[in-house]
Amino acid sequence: MPFTVSADSPLPPVEAWGRVTDWPAHGRYVALTTVSRSGGEGVGSGFVARTGVRRVGFDDPMVVVAWDPPRFCRIEKRGSVMQGWAELSVEPRGSGSRVTWREEAVPARLPRFAHGISTAAGRFVFGRVLRRLLN
Repeated sequence: MPFTVSADSPLPPVEAWGRVTDWPAHGRYVALTTVSRSGGEGVGSGFVARTGVRRVGFDDPMVVVAWDPPRFCRIEKRGSVMQGWAELSVEPRGSGSRVTWREEAVPARLPRFAHGISTAAGRFVFGRVLRRLLN
């Protein structure tokens, strides 16, 4: 079940895009997570979100599959723990912008009845990430 979060920002679209596609910056606002990047920007580039403490944790590898700056990108999660996709869009809004994060991602081994909990957690986390990156 996909979720969507949006945040309005006084930043112009190009600057908002730069902030929300700075993948390592996302790790500053997600508990116990660091993000490392590989391969530049655009389609085919990737990054890994590592969540955990010391040796206990998991990697969430992602690949950019669509890239149209400063308007839209789509990311696919390609790990064995987290599966799904995310889409990021930036639109002009007055003198600023509106950023929307839409995602469907669930832990691979989570029973279907618990997907709602995962969706609610994602909505909370990415709403917070967007607000912090854009302010």
